Amino acid sequence: MNADIDAVRVAMTDDGPVPVVVLAADDEDGVLPIFIGFDEAVSIARGMEAEDIGRPLTHDLTLDLVEELGGRVTRVVVSSLEDNTYIADLHVDTPRGDTVVDARPSDSLALAARTNAPVEVESDVFESGRRDREEFDQLQDIREVAELNP
Repeated sequence: MNADIDAVRVAMTDDGPVPVVVLAADDEDGVLPIFIGFDEAVSIARGMEAEDIGRPLTHDLTLDLVEELGGRVTRVVVSSLEDNTYIADLHVDTPRGDTVVDARPSDSLALAARTNAPVEVESDVFESGRRDREEFDQLQDIREVAELNP
């Protein structure tokens, strides 16, 4: 099913801030939250805003390498859930043909945010992780937290 990056938020817990990227599937109630690292969350938010901070960060560098080698990120698929870990496939069109690269969802979504590549979530994966949107609407935006913790 087609999805979008709805938000990148932070849950404040006793152990500190816990970032979460919230995926919303087309024509579906609920969202799929994927808990990720702080740096990856900031990178996704920067990609969504097309924020240029000068020197390339890891995801910018990765995209530059793909493009310099003649490739293009064509889509991201959150394809499975294994041992409470989401698995994503990064689809890349290369001069040698289409290829699929195993990647963390956070890294794949950071690249999708920079390229506007479509995001998909397998239906069973979405159903297994579906949560009410309201659970995440009140959480702080990652950009607010990142400004407090440069």
